[in-house]
Amino acid sequence: MCGIVGAVAQRNVVPILIEGLRKLEYRGYDSAGIALLNDRMERVRAVGRVADLQARTDAAESTAPTGIAHTRWATHGGVTESNAHPHASLGNDFSVSVVHNGIIENHEALRKSLKADGFNFTSETDTEVIAHLLHRYLRTGIKLFEAVQKAVKELHGAYAIAAINTAEPGVVVGSRKGSPLLLGVGNGGSGKGENFLASDTSALLQVTRSVAYLEEGDVVEISTNGYRIVDDNGQPVERAIIESQLSADAIELGKYDHYMQKEIFEQPGAIANTLEMVTNAQSVSAGLFGADAEAIFSRTKQVLILACGTSYHSGVVAKYWLESVAKVPTSVEIASEYRYRDSVPLADTLVITISQSGETADTLAALQHAKALGMTDTLSICNVPESALIRQSKLRFLTRAGPEIGVASTKAFTTQLASLFVLTLVMAKLRDQLGAEHEAELIKQLRHLPAAMNRVLECERVVKHWAGRFAPRENALFLGRGVHFPIAMEGALKLKEITYIHAEAYAAGELKHGPLALVDSRMPVVVVAPNDVLIEKLKSNLQEVRARGGELFVFADQETLIEPSDGVNVINLGDHAGLLSPILHVVPLQLLAYHAALARGTDVDKPRNLAKSVTVE
Repeated sequence: MCGIVGAVAQRNVVPILIEGLRKLEYRGYDSAGIALLNDRMERVRAVGRVADLQARTDAAESTAPTGIAHTRWATHGGVTESNAHPHASLGNDFSVSVVHNGIIENHEALRKSLKADGFNFTSETDTEVIAHLLHRYLRTGIKLFEAVQKAVKELHGAYAIAAINTAEPGVVVGSRKGSPLLLGVGNGGSGKGENFLASDTSALLQVTRSVAYLEEGDVVEISTNGYRIVDDNGQPVERAIIESQLSADAIELGKYDHYMQKEIFEQPGAIANTLEMVTNAQSVSAGLFGADAEAIFSRTKQVLILACGTSYHSGVVAKYWLESVAKVPTSVEIASEYRYRDSVPLADTLVITISQSGETADTLAALQHAKALGMTDTLSICNVPESALIRQSKLRFLTRAGPEIGVASTKAFTTQLASLFVLTLVMAKLRDQLGAEHEAELIKQLRHLPAAMNRVLECERVVKHWAGRFAPRENALFLGRGVHFPIAMEGALKLKEITYIHAEAYAAGELKHGPLALVDSRMPVVVVAPNDVLIEKLKSNLQEVRARGGELFVFADQETLIEPSDGVNVINLGDHAGLLSPILHVVPLQLLAYHAALARGTDVDKPRNLAKSVTVE
């Protein structure tokens, strides 16, 4: 959950490293640091944001043609300057500096061994053992490239690292296993004069679009003369250089105040892009998910969905769709729990993993666990085409949401839902559960979805007014029924993530089984109220809240006939969208969280204690 940038060039790389960190700050932002090589090693570290680090490098007038940089989200050790990366192993003959993303699970044993060899530790982190381990190997007279190859064999866990050595001032060496790291090839893809490493393509758009995604266990060396890569077995390999299609505009704020606001309003376009291959056709096809999809889907008897956080909520929505429309038994598991319990693998199970980044450590591990149990029919729904999750699955569907920088996921969630709905239609069609007329009608509704979402976004002014009344509250309940219960769960998650208001979601029918005890005049209750078969049941639940003095904030369809009154606030979102209603009803919940956070003065895009890409367990 940290960001790495490395650079070797025939110019000052400090601005490149700092700007790269700015683009990666969504991955972690409690401290930042930089290590530079000229005729000596210079390290600058700061608790706080990248801006604090830049202030220090500016004050020091730091310049260098070689360097590594890091923005941290704390795992081992508190948020202190001594725990900030880069970490170093200093010596009279040479010094080594390292940045690291991931967790070294055997760091305690390595620390004990290194202390016995006379190495002194100055931090509480697991990363510092890597610096000293490299130093120990370099003392034998080998180069940094070989030292990294040897050192990573001793590391247990997940890592992406970049390292420099004062004895080799024009070289940066990196390696990855379980955490992302990519190579940026400079000078129009020639690699002559400058080359780069980074956790994410966005960090390198300023200098190159030519990138190569490193495989598990790869070790890479970059210099001004080019680069070289060896695989996990130490054999020289080539990794495909591709031209990134990511645009610089996509990662700039533009007219918006925050990335979350921008990404909420980008949802109609993201949905349109994601569904382009569907809405431009007359029917859905299994081929949308890969060449082998029809054969795999045809033999599928049940579905297992593995995901975390917001992606888990999208999976719960999909369970309702897959079972009601496609008649496929579906279970949804929290990925971090699934791999640590004794589960019963079933033949002909389609394992679906869902992740915005495709690098979520728990989801990747859950996928590997499912495959180890013999469930090898796998489908990943993801926003990053080159991600580890995509590469490790037989089938795939790209959400095409574009970069999502705000920690609280918005457009990734709705595009995941759109993708899962397409999957539902395909599987229903293969099971003769979807007639041609109904298929055509649902595709028509998908075409209309971006326009319907734009209409829902028009409620922002009223939501902003509601949000002002949420700001002083410290607790909230979210209610939904049926397929909209996971939408209530997602709304509660958004509110707690960025406002720090404690929020819980319940299936509305569960009110009398405990949560109703919490309701009084100080408890705002947010209700997802579509005009579906459960609306009359839901209205009864609303009366239970009002009878206890609770204040209701209801997001309703036009036809529900829920009218505003004392203690009942209502926003009508338009006509009922049928099966697609969950995709629309989550949008005002995102807006409510966003504006409540503004009213409370919290950091919307970078909430405390959280990072965007959870690449460690």
